[in-house]
Amino acid sequence: MKADLAILLPEILLSAYALLALIGAVYTGKDKLAPLLVWLTAAVMAALGLMIAFGGGATEVAFDGTFVNDGFARFAKVTILLSAAVVLVMSQEYMQRRDLLRFEYPVLVALSAVGMMVMVSAGDLISLYMGLELQSLALYVVAALRRDSVKSTEAGLKYFVLGALSSGMLLYGASLTYGFAGTTTFSGIIQAVHGDHLPIGLLFGLVFISAGLAFKVSAVPFHMWTPDVYEGSPTPVTAFFATAPKMAAMGLFARVMHDAFGGAIGDWQQIMAFLSVLSMFLGAIAAIGQTNIKRLMAYSSIAHMGYALMGLASGTALGVEAMLVYMAIYVTMNIGTFAFILSMERDGAPVVDIQSLNGLAKYAPGRALAVLVLMFSLAGVPPMVGFFGKLYVLRAAYEGGLAWLAVAGVVASVIGAFYYLRIVYFMYFGKDGEKLDTPRGAILPGLLVASAALMVIGVVLNLFGIDGAAAAAAATLVQ
Repeated sequence: MKADLAILLPEILLSAYALLALIGAVYTGKDKLAPLLVWLTAAVMAALGLMIAFGGGATEVAFDGTFVNDGFARFAKVTILLSAAVVLVMSQEYMQRRDLLRFEYPVLVALSAVGMMVMVSAGDLISLYMGLELQSLALYVVAALRRDSVKSTEAGLKYFVLGALSSGMLLYGASLTYGFAGTTTFSGIIQAVHGDHLPIGLLFGLVFISAGLAFKVSAVPFHMWTPDVYEGSPTPVTAFFATAPKMAAMGLFARVMHDAFGGAIGDWQQIMAFLSVLSMFLGAIAAIGQTNIKRLMAYSSIAHMGYALMGLASGTALGVEAMLVYMAIYVTMNIGTFAFILSMERDGAPVVDIQSLNGLAKYAPGRALAVLVLMFSLAGVPPMVGFFGKLYVLRAAYEGGLAWLAVAGVVASVIGAFYYLRIVYFMYFGKDGEKLDTPRGAILPGLLVASAALMVIGVVLNLFGIDGAAAAAAATLVQ
């Protein structure tokens, strides 16, 4: 029992911190403590992320296989914790100025991070569901954080209703899987699979579980909530949605497919390829007509999840490695992009129309250049790091026998480049209009420049060794 609890130490520490922060804020003056809580929560999450990163260690299993702490889980947890900490820091000033900062916000983010950590370490259908629901329930609340806004309330409600539907599909698939396999542990399910193909009952279970998880990564055709929730949520919350939860959901997807259904890759490979190609093309085409930058980033995230799923569809260790590298790069690009979106203001009021970027390069050349680098990286233009992320997943798909999917990915990438380049066009060649305000603090411009710099320097410094860490993480999952 003590050994099991030691394996769950990061999750226990973060949960204990969240509960203590909640009690402390309630009894000491609530929202007065909110700015301090934001910084404290970010520091705790960053410290835990570094503890996990440098803790090392072999694969550990707790509570009879319901919780797995291996290299794959550690890679995902470090990405989740560090990205959540950065998003908290960059949201504090924005929310405080708009009277949105409540002490519940950092506490809910911390609790959702606990759920994400449980998700990527799940070794059982029950722990999978517990982690998923802890993450989701916290996210439903933060989506509706702006209580006096119809759009924010609508975003929270839509997310909740569609999230409940996806949870129902996931549970139905889990119950079918349990009925046919006779166990809820992933190690037991994989032993129940005889031969290369699943029996019909398990196949139905796999399809429903995949549908439930596809909703969480906003893959087509389960993407319908994403544009409305991205647009309606407060912008810092949208930034959070676009980073840590995506990493957690993709990590869980890979965990379930390889740990529970790894013996029948031929069956789920078709599902992954189908989700991937639909997501890439819908994300690329639907974003073309968007003028609201938050909705545009929603469709961008749908397309990017399609590329990440391409790596998973290959069914190989290289595919999982490519997916992890892609997600780490994607999260970094999104942090920089949303740091810029958070700084888009005119006369102190937030601006989300991409037309408002007209002529930005003339009066803020540094910001425009940083955004140009990020847009090129998101589009996959060489020599930015985003190009190498796409190259990784395309290579994994090709070597996994899915050459047609790799070709489709290239075509979708070319289509998608249009709306990223359109933003660059507005900044450099658009008609002169009203100027955007100069950012007030140093945090948002700093994160924008740092993220853009990483997209350039990462090429020279061999992706900072992320590929090596991802390869080691993938090897622990795919055996």
